[in-house]
Amino acid sequence: MKKTIIIALMAILPFGAFAQKFGHVNTSDIIPLMSEYKAAQAEMEELIKQYSEELDYMQSEYQKKYEDYSKNRETLPESIRTRREEEIMESRDKIQQYYENCEMNKAQKEQELMEGINTKVLKAIQAVGEEGAYVCIFNIAGGVVPFVSSTLTTDVTEEVKAKLGIK
Repeated sequence: MKKTIIIALMAILPFGAFAQKFGHVNTSDIIPLMSEYKAAQAEMEELIKQYSEELDYMQSEYQKKYEDYSKNRETLPESIRTRREEEIMESRDKIQQYYENCEMNKAQKEQELMEGINTKVLKAIQAVGEEGAYVCIFNIAGGVVPFVSSTLTTDVTEEVKAKLGIK
């Protein structure tokens, strides 16, 4: 009797696994359509513009110092020439430091802005998964998942868009 039950369970269990629902979503098709993403892009463009304007100003000031120094180099006493050379090097170093800080700040701001967007998308995916009784929903954006069978999984991208209010 035990053997019969075990054999019956072994025969039935694999069929139960095939009854489970799996889905896939492509978040790279969703995120660019979100109003939050468009607002984040606009905010990043404004930030980049401000940094660029300041960098341009710093570079023009550096160029003026350098040109003035180049014109008068031969006529300047050594102590003044040395001091101006140091000023020019300091200006160049400040420009480089400012550029590096800008790049770091831009990356940090972009990460901060995208974090909220990604969290919202994740919650929508989770809601679709729970409502649709999915065992798992794979994100096929970015090649993180090397293969997802479109015949064995359901594309829930449109459902997630609907959950986010995207048409």
